[in-house]
Amino acid sequence: MKDNLDFGLKDKVAIVAGGGSNGNGIGNGRASSILLAEAGAKVLVVDLNKKSAQNTVDLIKNNGGDAFAIDADLTSSVECKNVVNEVMKKWKRLDILDNNIGIASNTSVVNENEKYWDKVMNVNLKPMFLMSKYSIPEMINSGNGGAIINISSISATRPKGYTSYSASKGAVISLTKAMAVDHGSEGIRVNCILPGPVYTPMVYQEGMSDKLREVRKDASLLNIEGNGYDIGRAVVYLCSNWARYITGQTLVVDGGCSLSYKSRGWN
Repeated sequence: MKDNLDFGLKDKVAIVAGGGSNGNGIGNGRASSILLAEAGAKVLVVDLNKKSAQNTVDLIKNNGGDAFAIDADLTSSVECKNVVNEVMKKWKRLDILDNNIGIASNTSVVNENEKYWDKVMNVNLKPMFLMSKYSIPEMINSGNGGAIINISSISATRPKGYTSYSASKGAVISLTKAMAVDHGSEGIRVNCILPGPVYTPMVYQEGMSDKLREVRKDASLLNIEGNGYDIGRAVVYLCSNWARYITGQTLVVDGGCSLSYKSRGWN
């Protein structure tokens, strides 16, 4: 599905961190990769699982796009630097960074395991820090600034039983604002997307009943179910020339769930 709009992304170069997805599903990172490529960008898809990243690349290439895959542990400084070096080696520039990596939690601060708390913070925050650290200088050197998108969650502003996850996603918002302030004068725009209960492999990989899926859908004021492409479209917009005057902002993409009194079906 191609949107016939010129977003000014033709021949821009993007890194999508966490651009794979479980199986053939369409998660936020895979959807963003596909839509950025459809808008004309060249996309480096990064995932811990090389096959998953390659599956995304295959979908892009089958639709006439330009992409390649690399596997990396983005909690590692060395591997993050290598990812950026690879994109510069292939395309000689960098314009966009889309940070998608994250894992969930489902308990309170009293019941959370200390080791898992540390893991959530490490996975949900460190890759954004490291990928931005090495990407921003190359964006500046490329000559036209750049756009960074960090994926948070409405759990950051409306927490419900996912304490370590909510805390990490709240930190993503603060990181986004700090980066926007620090690098705005260098032409780097940094924004944050807060997805609601969209239907992606991350939430249904361990099974989801039709009843729970309906509860999640009903939580939307629009009474519709969101999916990865809804997040991907928001990513494309914020990376585009259409958002040239937008930085340091949080865009909620949840069908109105965060304004609803209804259960989101997360517990």
